[in-house]
Amino acid sequence: MKNYFEKNDEKLKWSTGEVKNLLSTVVCNITSQHNTSYTGVEGDYIIMDAPDWVIVIPEVNDNFLMVKQWRHGERKLSIEFPGGVIDSGESPEEAAVRELQEETGFKAGKITKLGTVNPNPALFSNHVHVYLAEELTATGVQNLDNDEFINYIEMQKKEVLNGMGTEQFPHAIMGTALCFYLKYKTI
Repeated sequence: MKNYFEKNDEKLKWSTGEVKNLLSTVVCNITSQHNTSYTGVEGDYIIMDAPDWVIVIPEVNDNFLMVKQWRHGERKLSIEFPGGVIDSGESPEEAAVRELQEETGFKAGKITKLGTVNPNPALFSNHVHVYLAEELTATGVQNLDNDEFINYIEMQKKEVLNGMGTEQFPHAIMGTALCFYLKYKTI
């Protein structure tokens, strides 16, 4: 891909000064970073530092395997692709294989990386890695964390595409994952 950043864009960069941890939680740390622009403008910026995540798009013929789960922020059920946090020492690909099996009970015979994005570069420091899982084999056993309650469903790809952005499919990063999938399949 062409590099669209030019030498003149270097002045847009800010330098990071003191970083303070404001809050530590199970899923992330909230930090304050004192940053300075090239003109000397200074400010404190709040950043969510979290481990990277993975999303897996399990493809079964003309269908996807989707998971249904409660989302605390939305306070509603959500239909999504399987996924989760990449464990310490684990590669994104290993996490994709693990999350697929944990949440759906399926193993992938083939796994392909589709892309990586930052969920919101203004606020987040982590990245989301998206994988396509093909040649699936059912083990019949989910291996959920003690705070995960997940059902899975096989859905037609067209239903998933049409559902994105509706009340049942509210997760914005799922739309990004689907975009990676469509790019992979059409280019």
